[in-house]
Amino acid sequence: MTAANDINDANTPAPRFRPRPWIHLDTPQDVELWIAEHDQAMQELIKPQETGVGIRFTLAEGGDIYMQTGADAIVLDVEPDAAWIAPLITAATGAEPPPGQYWLLPDDRLVQLIIGLSSLVASTTLVVGHRFGSHGRRMMY
Repeated sequence: MTAANDINDANTPAPRFRPRPWIHLDTPQDVELWIAEHDQAMQELIKPQETGVGIRFTLAEGGDIYMQTGADAIVLDVEPDAAWIAPLITAATGAEPPPGQYWLLPDDRLVQLIIGLSSLVASTTLVVGHRFGSHGRRMMY
């Protein structure tokens, strides 16, 4: 490591949120508990004025999916390196793939989506400031 790298490392702030290892969720009850835990964490850790709030799912086989939920919809930002997951999202939720990387799903598909993704997730991380396409709304939980 060079001195320049040491300086850059010292000046780089620690990430606000750290990845949490994923635990496979098998049942709707497991998912409901996971949702409740994340909602509580978001309410405690995220300021009301922050936007672009959601959860990043890092997939074990590569790629990231960003998810923001609201009272009426689920917004997914499926990064290009995670595009391979589109058929699973379609199978789990019944939604047709969008022309781009942003999916808009009915809020009643959240449990099915999480169960479908569960075996493929390596970790999750809370995020703020993410641009959810034109849906970069305020935090919704």
